[in-house]
Amino acid sequence: MAEVDKRAVLIVATVGAFLTAFMGSSTNIALPTIGREFAMDAVLLSWVAMAYTLATAMFLLPFGRLADIYGRKRIFTIGVSGYICASLLVGSSVSSAMLIASRMLQGACAAMMFGTSTAILTSAYPPGERGRVLGINVAAVYTGLSVGPFLGGMLTQYLGWRSIFMIGAGLGLVVIGIVVTRMKGEWAEARGERFDLPGAVIYGIAIVAFIYGLSLLPQARGAGLVFAGMILAAGFVRWESGLRQPLLHMDLFRRNRVFALSNLAALINYSATAAVGFLLSLYLQYIKGLSPQQAGLVLIAQPIVQAAFSPLTGRLSDKLESRLVASAGMALTTIGLTLLIFLGNGTPYWYIVLSLISLGFGFALFSSPNTNAVMGAVERRWYGVASATVGTMRTIGMMLSLGIATLIFALQIGRVQITPEYHGPFLASVRIAFSIFAAACFGGIFASLARGKMHSR
Repeated sequence: MAEVDKRAVLIVATVGAFLTAFMGSSTNIALPTIGREFAMDAVLLSWVAMAYTLATAMFLLPFGRLADIYGRKRIFTIGVSGYICASLLVGSSVSSAMLIASRMLQGACAAMMFGTSTAILTSAYPPGERGRVLGINVAAVYTGLSVGPFLGGMLTQYLGWRSIFMIGAGLGLVVIGIVVTRMKGEWAEARGERFDLPGAVIYGIAIVAFIYGLSLLPQARGAGLVFAGMILAAGFVRWESGLRQPLLHMDLFRRNRVFALSNLAALINYSATAAVGFLLSLYLQYIKGLSPQQAGLVLIAQPIVQAAFSPLTGRLSDKLESRLVASAGMALTTIGLTLLIFLGNGTPYWYIVLSLISLGFGFALFSSPNTNAVMGAVERRWYGVASATVGTMRTIGMMLSLGIATLIFALQIGRVQITPEYHGPFLASVRIAFSIFAAACFGGIFASLARGKMHSR
């Protein structure tokens, strides 16, 4: 194989990470404008985001396995090319049906990128340098999340919402150009092995049922779909256990404590933190009376801290045990969530910002060291699957977090608009949610600590 241009690999992975994060956060800002143009009701409008999330979660693991078999650079390149085409389709949509279908295609292509970028970085860099580059990659994600709402709002206001997707397509072309001209070589340590298509189908249906069911809670149909998803997941585990070349090797969870507990820690962390922005955005606008722009300026404290410190904490995990760095991050995150339990009508802004800084620094300490632990715990031929598994934990955790928040609102307030007469129950709901999240994150500290040592492996 040709000598690897590690800098080109890092640039490609970093720009790709920024692109997907930026597109996601900027699209959310444009949703009201999109809804008005296509006369979409709230349920149909939610599918603009849901279609992308479902497709990403559904295809992450299958594409990660295909990358291990046929080449990670090949699958990544196909994913970026498809993402460009899907972005152009979204930007030129003439109906809500075309828009949602294009978003689903965009999500599937994003799964090819998510499922391979971390694996490519891990393949190209030796263990002593992985934490640093994974930290840079995580910083790119949070930079995209930070500038997305502001830049997306500017683009929507002055150039129209379609311009967001045209710029996304342009960034994708930059990535393709670097891949073609500078990223030599290929990584496919599982070349020649069989792809488990039946397992991929079972897995995809299970993920869709579970995630879509979460979005419908507390309706009976939502509970039924969540239960069906869990039954199908159990069937998937049983199916995979009987195969010589499975989609996901179950021994990675049964006999590899570092891999299993690192993924569990990721699931807990995302489940406890993903809804923070959603809850605080509502709190700042309904209780504090801020405008969306003002609320965004307060909330930006968290991703800025994450982006600033992720490269440093990633480098730290190259020198210290990942479990210690990541567990310290979980502890700081728990402190930040605990502070938010005490939000009230008169809570000062410095208190909210301090909580967000604690969360941001905690997540910076956790994310890249935890990913470093996951990738360092498996053989090279499973890098794509390991990368996709972490992405799946993130997606399911995010949906679970929002599902918990939505369920609490439904039980405490009901399906009503949050008018001043409901501000009391709303605040109670927010405190309950943060209490649950803080308790889950506290438990996650012990899951993180229990994973065992990495540097001795």
